[in-house]
Amino acid sequence: MKKFKRLPLTALRTFEAAARLESFKDAAEELGVTATTVSNQIRMLEKDWGCLLFVRMTRQVVLTEIGQSLGRVVRQSFESIVQEVEFHIASKRHSVSMAVGSIIGARWLMPRLSAFRQDLPKVDLVLRRGRRITSPNDMPAAVVIDWGLGDWNGLEVEPLMKIRYSPVISPKLIKGRQSLKSCRDIARFAAIHQQDRSEWRAWLTAAGADDLVFQDDTIIEDSNIALQAALMEQGIALGIFPFVQADVDHGLLTKPFGLDIEPEKSYYILTRPGARQRAEVAAVCTWLRQQADDYAKLYPFTLLKGNVPD
Repeated sequence: MKKFKRLPLTALRTFEAAARLESFKDAAEELGVTATTVSNQIRMLEKDWGCLLFVRMTRQVVLTEIGQSLGRVVRQSFESIVQEVEFHIASKRHSVSMAVGSIIGARWLMPRLSAFRQDLPKVDLVLRRGRRITSPNDMPAAVVIDWGLGDWNGLEVEPLMKIRYSPVISPKLIKGRQSLKSCRDIARFAAIHQQDRSEWRAWLTAAGADDLVFQDDTIIEDSNIALQAALMEQGIALGIFPFVQADVDHGLLTKPFGLDIEPEKSYYILTRPGARQRAEVAAVCTWLRQQADDYAKLYPFTLLKGNVPD
C-alpha cells in the first residue's frame, strides 16, 4: 500500500471545492485562482493517488465513484477543522454554529429565530444543514439537533423533543370522493413514505391493517418535502405531530383518524465533550430545551387510541 509522506493541502482544498461544486470553473472563482490551476491540481492528485477523480466532458466534469467517496471524506475533514477553529479560536466572537434537519428546522426552529435574537442578543447563530451523526467526527457544528435513539458514543447527549405520527391528507384530495371512514380506505390513495416504508407499516399494524396494500406509493428522503407533497395533494402521508398541527388547524391538511403512534426515536441535542464550557454554547442548549418544554405544553403528548374503524 502506497504511503504518503505529506498531504498536498492546497490541492485537497481545490479538490473539495471542485467536488462540492462539480465544476472546475466555479471552484476557481470561489478560490480566486484560474480554472487551469484547478485542473492542474486535480491532475496532480489523480497522478499521485493513481485514480481518476473526475470524468472530463466538453462543458462539464462529473465525479467518478472514487471521486464521490473521497469528496465526502475530504469535505467532512475540512468541516471538522472549521469546527475546531470555532471551538478553540473563534469562541470570543460569541458565535455558535448549529446543524439541524429539514423538518424540525423549517417547522420548529425557523419560527423561533426572532425569539432567539431577543433572548440571546449577544450570540450569533450560524445554521448549517444537518445530517445523521454516527461519531464525534461527523459533527458539522458546535450544536447538533439529531434524530435517533440517544445512543451516540463520545458525545454529550440530551433529550429535546418527542414526536408522534398520524396520517394527514389534503381535504381537496378527498373532496368529491367517499370520505375516509375506515383505515382501509387509505389504500385508495397514493402513499407518501419518508425514508422507507417502516413508519407507515408501524401505523397500519397499530391500526390492525398490517396487510393493507396501497394503490401507489412514493418514497421521499426529505421529510419536509414529503409533507409538502401531501399539501400539494400528491397523496396521503404520515404527519409529524405537533409540527403539522398548524396545517390541520388551518384546514390545509386533514387528520382523518385518532390513532397516533410514538416512534422509538426522538430528537436530541448533541455537543462534543466540553463544548458546553463555552457560555454561549451552554446558553444555546438551555434555550433549545426551554423552547421545547414550552412547545410540549402547547401540544401535550398523548397517544390516542381507537377511532380507527376497520
